[in-house]
Amino acid sequence: MKITTTYGHGTENDFLLIFDPSDEIALDGQVIRNLCSRERGIGADGVIKIVRRGDEWFMDYRNSDGSLAEMCGNGIRVMARYLVDRGHQGEGIFAILTRAGRKFLKVAEAGDISVNMGQVMQIDGEICASINGNEFRGFNIDVGNPHAVVFVDSMDQVGSLASAPRVEPEDEYPDGVNVEFVEFLGNGELKMRVHERGSGETKSCGTGTCAVALGASIKKGKRPPLSWVIHAPGGRLVVDIDGHYNATLTGPALLVRDIEIDI
Repeated sequence: MKITTTYGHGTENDFLLIFDPSDEIALDGQVIRNLCSRERGIGADGVIKIVRRGDEWFMDYRNSDGSLAEMCGNGIRVMARYLVDRGHQGEGIFAILTRAGRKFLKVAEAGDISVNMGQVMQIDGEICASINGNEFRGFNIDVGNPHAVVFVDSMDQVGSLASAPRVEPEDEYPDGVNVEFVEFLGNGELKMRVHERGSGETKSCGTGTCAVALGASIKKGKRPPLSWVIHAPGGRLVVDIDGHYNATLTGPALLVRDIEIDI
């Protein structure tokens, strides 16, 4: 079966998009893994199938290992760029359904895209992440999916993220967890790296960036409304948190090329 997929990225968090409004294309875990493999496939952090549900668009997102994901802040912006650029959706403010609920986006013909990510919440209790013989402490943050946000004096302390960090207490995350390492920069901005469950280290993570913004605010004793500029390896993102702890993520989303594949 030959289909067309579109390769795109948001701050180098990259995805394969498949336009399937009638939800007719079946993608099993092995197909996803083959497509996302950087050795034997196209290479991507995940696959987004664009489906129509009633009057709304639905983001059917899978991690590169084939597992389902609730939400992806970078991926949903890339999907929104696709819908507007390909004429399936007018520019302006519109909603996309996800497994973490309905998300509203603001999309212009060009430039950055903003998405309201919903509430970000701290779950009680401190957590500890261990990697390469080092331990770091931080917070358990919920952005519709789980995040362990920990703090380092320098990213040099983290080392390789080829393997998933060990996070304690382990029973907090029965389905795995995204782990963000955060460094406070001298100019008041933040630097981060992330190991995403189901994908490994990625150049950026939208939900992770929102988790980092809340974690940094807690660490510094700041209360919303507030705004953080966050630098991931793939680029710059801005997170605004309002007085009700709703996070808005703003950043670029680019479509690179269409690729015909035989699945």
